[in-house]
Amino acid sequence: MASEEASLRALESLMTEFFHDCTTNERKREIEELLDNFAQQIGAWRLCLYFLSSTGNDYVMMYSLTVFENLINKMWLGVPSQDKMEIRSCLPKLLLAHHKTLPYFIRNKLCKVIVDIGRQDWPMFYHDFFTNILQLIQSPVTTPLGLIMLKTTSEELACPREDLSVARKEELRKLLLDQVQAVLGLLTGDLLSNLLQSPSSAKLLNQPIPILDAESEYICSLALECLAHLFSWIPLSASITPSLLTTIFHFARFGCDIRARKMASVNGSSQNCVLGQERGRLGVLAMSCINELMSKNCVPMEFEEYLLRMFQQTFYLLQKITKDNNAHTVKSRLEELDESYIEKFTDFLRLFVSVHLRRIESYSQFPVVEFLTLLFKYTFHQPTHEGYFSCLDIWTLFLDYLTSKIKSRLGDKEAVLNRYEDALVLLLTEVLNRIQFRYNQAQLEELDDETLDDDQQTEWQRYLRQSLEVVAKVMELLPTHAFSTLFPVLQDNLEVYLGLQQFIVTSGSGHRLNITAENDCRRLHCSLRDLSSLLQAVGRLAEYFIGDVFAARFSDALTVVERLVKVTLYGSQIKLYNIETAVPSVLKPDLIDVHAQSLAALQAYSHWLAQYCGEAHRQNTQQFVTLISTTMDAVTPLISTKVQDKLLLSACHLLVSLATTVRPVFLISIPAVQKVFNRITDASAQRLVDKAQVLVCRALSNILLLPWPNLPENEQQWPVRSINHANLISALSRDYRNLKPNAVAPQRKMPLDDTKVIIHQTLSVLEDIVENISGESTKSRQICYQSLQESVQVSLALFPAFIHQSDVTDEMLSFFLTLFRGLRVQMGVPFTEQIIQTFLNMFTREQLAESILHEGSTGCRVVEKFLKILQVVVQEPGQVFKPFLPSIIALCMEQVYPIIAERPSPDVKAELFELLFRTLHHNWRYFFKSTVLASVQRGIAEEQMENEPQFSAIMQAFGQSFLQPDIHLFKQNLFYLETLNTKQKLYHKKIFRTTMLFQFVNVLLQVLVHKSHDLLQEEIGIAIYNMASVDFDGFFAAFLPEFLTSCDGVDANQKNVLGRNFKMDRDLPSFTQNVHRLVNDLRYYRLCNDSLPPGTVKL
Repeated sequence: MASEEASLRALESLMTEFFHDCTTNERKREIEELLDNFAQQIGAWRLCLYFLSSTGNDYVMMYSLTVFENLINKMWLGVPSQDKMEIRSCLPKLLLAHHKTLPYFIRNKLCKVIVDIGRQDWPMFYHDFFTNILQLIQSPVTTPLGLIMLKTTSEELACPREDLSVARKEELRKLLLDQVQAVLGLLTGDLLSNLLQSPSSAKLLNQPIPILDAESEYICSLALECLAHLFSWIPLSASITPSLLTTIFHFARFGCDIRARKMASVNGSSQNCVLGQERGRLGVLAMSCINELMSKNCVPMEFEEYLLRMFQQTFYLLQKITKDNNAHTVKSRLEELDESYIEKFTDFLRLFVSVHLRRIESYSQFPVVEFLTLLFKYTFHQPTHEGYFSCLDIWTLFLDYLTSKIKSRLGDKEAVLNRYEDALVLLLTEVLNRIQFRYNQAQLEELDDETLDDDQQTEWQRYLRQSLEVVAKVMELLPTHAFSTLFPVLQDNLEVYLGLQQFIVTSGSGHRLNITAENDCRRLHCSLRDLSSLLQAVGRLAEYFIGDVFAARFSDALTVVERLVKVTLYGSQIKLYNIETAVPSVLKPDLIDVHAQSLAALQAYSHWLAQYCGEAHRQNTQQFVTLISTTMDAVTPLISTKVQDKLLLSACHLLVSLATTVRPVFLISIPAVQKVFNRITDASAQRLVDKAQVLVCRALSNILLLPWPNLPENEQQWPVRSINHANLISALSRDYRNLKPNAVAPQRKMPLDDTKVIIHQTLSVLEDIVENISGESTKSRQICYQSLQESVQVSLALFPAFIHQSDVTDEMLSFFLTLFRGLRVQMGVPFTEQIIQTFLNMFTREQLAESILHEGSTGCRVVEKFLKILQVVVQEPGQVFKPFLPSIIALCMEQVYPIIAERPSPDVKAELFELLFRTLHHNWRYFFKSTVLASVQRGIAEEQMENEPQFSAIMQAFGQSFLQPDIHLFKQNLFYLETLNTKQKLYHKKIFRTTMLFQFVNVLLQVLVHKSHDLLQEEIGIAIYNMASVDFDGFFAAFLPEFLTSCDGVDANQKNVLGRNFKMDRDLPSFTQNVHRLVNDLRYYRLCNDSLPPGTVKL
């Protein structure tokens, strides 16, 4: 006894020292080691039992429980049965004796330790485990303790972790399912209903909410937590009865009962406030239970009746939350509710609309339209922005549901729309009001418009985007209504904007806006912000005026486009972007934004203009010509270095859309367009910012290269356009072509940095031009390459000079990669071969090592671009580039692979393996010569194998990649192997089947056992099946026994059990299930067999 006492004191002082601020990390490690060694001793638990009953030190108790947890979960098999009986008897007694006085975290840990014993021994050796829990719940003194035990049991036994065999997991689930009915009856019948003191469940919802004392509140919250966890895994079945649902809904009312909270705050005592919060929490927990049931999409027939009942009860709650009596507006009412309750309630509504609306809508007893009215009130009185966003999501789901319903049953379209029309128009109007400062200034000013989120948008942009998505979906359903709602609002704000001209006065330094009163400036600011939002709304709707409805909605669209053209021209003519204002920090950005948004909105109508262009071509209408030329008059003045980037880029994007999407024949002859050509080709003109320069050059190139729609080949004027394009490219690449190394004067005159700038500026423009033409007609690509030919040759000549400048090499390879993807046919075979040979010569082993190992990310990018170019080469059909295959494979396997194989970094690996995959996939016959005759003669296609060493090396590299931790590479390479098997029967080839198949299966099984790539469990299981199915007999008779024999950490008997449990199923689901069972049980046996270390340690 004295030694136990001494050990306890020693442990207490060690624990106090461990957690003391002054203890060094070194000393902490020593203590940790000592404690670990003590825990591993065979009889340590006896001392821990003494510590638990004799100490008041929380750290000591926690440590002692950890020793028990370790014993039960990792060493239980080796504990003598007498000791097990003692532990099963002592720990519950300890819990019963001290549960009221123990700190809650110690009590919960002790509960978990007891449940862990149940997980191992119930019902065989611990038959009263579950009955004890039910008895605890039924005895008023221990009800809370019983509920904690029940919830822990549900958590630990229903979905147990790895450390059990599959058979035991299945047994536990079955045992628990047998208890469900009794448990639910106990929780809702005896506990919750009794606490509600309700005479009959039918009238429950209309009765006032009973006042519960603190103890009852606590019991109810524990019971609801239990139910929420139970509902997460029990099937929807007869166990979930109407009275159970009604009881839970009754508690859901606690969340929206403001009166109780009011009482608590009026009475003032802190206890009352806590009570009010507790009641709110009961509502939150009840909603969690309901949402667990709601989230199950598969609903048995007999459960539909319950669902209807649930929704009627929800309807009641929604009415209660949004009821507007005079003393309360709905919003302040929602503000007073617990935030988590609102969140859960919104989740519930989302589940209702997304999962169950289609079931419920047809029930005449459910008032869908009234439900939408309440949802409308709930949405537009949300106290937080996040809450409002979540509700908009629900409306989006509802609108999607309606759209798909109409698409699938066209006959009912009118009936469906008539039923919901009023609700949709109301929704549209309110969402539009919500994005306008005119109606919603206070809320909109709270939104942040500077910080970018993960989607690279500000809070304000997200707010606007989500709102406009709802507007667009309503437009799709009710185009006429939506247009007639939106356009007048836009008009009002446009009047203000167009009226600004009268307030512009000329001052000494330029033009000034003569609006100075603070109130006027504020009103103007709000009006401009609204105009900007409405222009985005109008742009978002452009897609609903094209295609089949073009003619029917032509006049509406024309009205919009004419207004937009007028507005953009007005902004450019009076140069609002350069005007002086009274509040420059606010009004100047507003004016620039409106101008930019008007250009962007007009750009959104480019597909409509293209369709109009087709019609106009037939009718030759002057109206269309005027629209386009006026637009160009608005765009051209903005293409200048004096214009702010935001506005300049909007103008450039509009120009690109006119050139690429609309393509009017007369575009090049418009004076404004010629002005842009002259500006861009004038060597003395100041260069635009990079992005704008690239866009303008793309537009000008496309005007000359893209075929005009609706015109035959002989009217395309290719000869003239070809000369013009050559002149354009010649002007754009003038300085670049002068860099060409010259035999007469080889020395470089220009500083390196200036050279780099020229290379960057020219190649970014040329690369973009090629990229945008790559999908076009042969004629366009031919002209493009003719114009570029000299620049391409200069690039190849310059390449060797810059091989050690990885930033320049990166840009050059990007350019060549784009050329190979878009213009390789036009470049012709001899020149393409010259390029490939140059690259292969330049990228020596030393150069590759320098790039990958010493030049950081840019160097790796250079090698990745080079490999991407080779990917294009090996995919080329026909025989042209086949002679390069040996040197490409040699480069991969002998030069690149040895450098990157052992590096943990994923750089270059993904591109290298993609190149190897493409080499195999597109050049299968380089390895497997197959002749029709041979396959007929032999009855099965057993091809001759060629280049076997290279094939084996590639396969070995794939195998090695599965032993590395990079999960993305693993997933990609597994996909490549599976693709090669699907397309080329890789796993069936003799070389693979006889020398590699079971090596791969072994590696994949080991990966599953080590849990290193757990996210890919399913894909790995399927791959193992596809490999094994090539030779099932070999798998079952030879591989599996061999695999088990080679497994360490399990004894012969366990290996036999593992082998017996792997059934000889040959269908995919059963086979993969067997694989996962084998892996799980192998891990479990290893865990059990982890032997105890020898020697004992005394504290």
